Amino acid sequence: MSRPEDLLPPDLFYNDTESAKYTSSSRIRQIQASMTNRALDLLNLSESSFILDLGCGSGLSGEILGNAGHTWVGMDISPSMLDVAVQRRDRPQQRNGHAKDMDEDEDNEFQNTEDDDEDEDDNIENEADQVEGDLFLADMGQGLPFRPGTFDAAISISAIQWLCNVDQTSQHSADARLRRFFDTLYVALKRGGKAVCQFYPKNDAQRTMISQAAVRAGFGAGILEDDGGTKNVKVYLVLSVGGGDITGVVEGWDDVDVEDGRRIREAKMSSKHGKNGTPKKGGKAWVLGKKEKMKAKGKVVKENSKYTGRNRGPKF
Repeated sequence: MSRPEDLLPPDLFYNDTESAKYTSSSRIRQIQASMTNRALDLLNLSESSFILDLGCGSGLSGEILGNAGHTWVGMDISPSMLDVAVQRRDRPQQRNGHAKDMDEDEDNEFQNTEDDDEDEDDNIENEADQVEGDLFLADMGQGLPFRPGTFDAAISISAIQWLCNVDQTSQHSADARLRRFFDTLYVALKRGGKAVCQFYPKNDAQRTMISQAAVRAGFGAGILEDDGGTKNVKVYLVLSVGGGDITGVVEGWDDVDVEDGRRIREAKMSSKHGKNGTPKKGGKAWVLGKKEKMKAKGKVVKENSKYTGRNRGPKF
């Protein structure tokens, strides 16, 4: 089965028909709610916060944020998805207006004639209609149009993998879109802010490309998998403004694949060595080792100083 992002850009794939189908599916709403609650657990917010919902779609995730007591702003590239969100946001007002004209006896009689299954469906529909966040039509790959330090936290559910799929005839690249997204997300979050992005990587290369783009932007990053090794695996990229070890920011992280600035520094250090971990010829470690060997042979060697093994400038 083809992945949606391989077929069309998101603003074209999620047209009026697909947007309505996506929002009305009880299975999708259940999965979306589960992943949003998981993201909130990973954010571990101690108080009501101002949250940015990236790729908010029709507001399914925003509904969970609102029910949890948070204020949120949604951003999506699909006009059809946002149109559904607006309709769901306005519908409770219309329903409340009609309710004032209903007679209490008729209301009670209506409720008594409904069976348990229909009551459950009505409850789901009523809950799904509660969309209260502000909505923005924008492309994440072009950067986030918010002032520095605007948000306490951010979430993204099943959205950022779309940034990796670009038109082959376009001048934009996946790396450039990811860089603009994470750079501006870093700026939009407050110092110490966190973000959780659930996504479906196409392969390991795409997963690495996304996580490395976040690290280059300055985030401390960690990747967590739920149901790893199964077809239902869900990948969460947890980010912390300020960099460093993400395991110190999120509680309960055991056996988590941590991807932060240490990986980059360790890679740079390893590049200074030759094969099998031996010091690179001409480097400081190689010079110090050579001097120790000469001392062991009884030869006279100059004492080490801060200039030993230093890189000398070019000769003119």
